Amino acid sequence: MKLVLPDGADVCGARVLLHACCAPCSSSVVECMLQNGMQPAVYFCNPNIFPLEEYEIRKEELKRFLSESHVPYFEDKYDHAAWLECVNGLEDEPERGARCQKCFYLRMKRTAAYASRNGFKFFTTTLSSSRWKSHDQIVEAGNMAAALYPGVIFWTQNWRKGGLQQRRAELLREKNFYNQLYCGCEFSLKAMENRVKK
Repeated sequence: MKLVLPDGADVCGARVLLHACCAPCSSSVVECMLQNGMQPAVYFCNPNIFPLEEYEIRKEELKRFLSESHVPYFEDKYDHAAWLECVNGLEDEPERGARCQKCFYLRMKRTAAYASRNGFKFFTTTLSSSRWKSHDQIVEAGNMAAALYPGVIFWTQNWRKGGLQQRRAELLREKNFYNQLYCGCEFSLKAMENRVKK
């Protein structure tokens, strides 16, 4: 898959901050970036993940993959209480509903802030690799976050296209990744458990 950065910037050698939710979703994206001569750095900003044990498992699995790929890793503070306050009143929203939009914006805002502080012109997210997420919601959240930080651009790449979803599945098997069955928060966990019961 050939990558094209916003504003016609040169892909080869470009530093891009990649917000990542987990190792499986990051794998094909990071591989694609490296194959295109980019210099990705990964930012783990996921205060939505619950419980803490799940957060730690996903974090360590991502770090394992990035270590093998020689890709820099950075981590945001885990503050689930702040995330709960952000989505207060939206607990019963379905996947792709208003709760997800608020969640995306919180995480993209923190990623954009990190990009601004650390000299990254572009940032993007592995959330766009999931077929369970709304790409439109992600793009809206990313662009709103970027608007807060002059000089920072949200790269609206849809990471499910160009064969990357199939490659994700291949890497999942090849690297024996831990693969979660819910997006991360307790509300999606409850929805997943209800689906299993049915």
